[in-house]
Amino acid sequence: MRMNRPKADVREFWDRASCGKELYLAGQDRAAYEAQAETRYALEPYIPAFAGFNSAQGLRVLEIGVGLGADHQRFAEAGAALSGIDLTERAVKHTRRRLAVFGLASDLAVGDAENLQFTDESFDLVYSWGVLHHSPDAPKTVAEVRRVLKRGGEARIMVYHKWSIVGLMLWVRYALLGLKPWLPLQEIYARYLESPGTKSYSVAEARKLFDDFSQVQIRTVLTHGDLLESDAGQRHRGLLLTLARKLWPRRVIRRLLPGAGLFMLIEARK
Repeated sequence: MRMNRPKADVREFWDRASCGKELYLAGQDRAAYEAQAETRYALEPYIPAFAGFNSAQGLRVLEIGVGLGADHQRFAEAGAALSGIDLTERAVKHTRRRLAVFGLASDLAVGDAENLQFTDESFDLVYSWGVLHHSPDAPKTVAEVRRVLKRGGEARIMVYHKWSIVGLMLWVRYALLGLKPWLPLQEIYARYLESPGTKSYSVAEARKLFDDFSQVQIRTVLTHGDLLESDAGQRHRGLLLTLARKLWPRRVIRRLLPGAGLFMLIEARK
């Protein structure tokens, strides 16, 4: 797949097993996959209801960014007519192997969310968890999602929320303590959160991004990253972060800042 340099940088970042390296090391058998899924849904318990696994039977579903395949497996188990793409060959091969272990199937392929290789109005549901904000051209990915949805179909997309506790921590670490307090938050996300160019959105910006959909519902959720209940991400380690985890005021954050979570959950109907 030919691609420009920004997109190639994204692919190279995620192809280095930065997402789920532990599972590769543990092996790819049924027990390893079940353990990975258990950990995923314990850390992010809002995924199953948001994705709608239990109501996917008989639906044509496309997942953009299959990653390690836990969500893809759940859609397959529910009886969806399933397709999935990922920018990296490694993720596609791994998800295909995972499904085979459980006797499941999907139409899986390496693909680019900015140029989906599906005909218009192909899917009842397009699902993507934490992927579209890595695209160099996010408006184009959203337009592609809308194009391949059937009339009345739904997109369920998670992207990063700009005004989050994670964003504040990144600003303190890289702008304030780095003696560059003028750095805009968007630039900090792009440089320091995950793959190069990672984006984040305010609720108003997300609504504008999905403006061509007939109905849009948006909510934000506090994450294990905002609450420092797990490793903060692929790129961040250190003594300061370890100390912060011991002192972090999680109860106060939950009570006073419930809307300051990193994950923005978007449900958009065509």
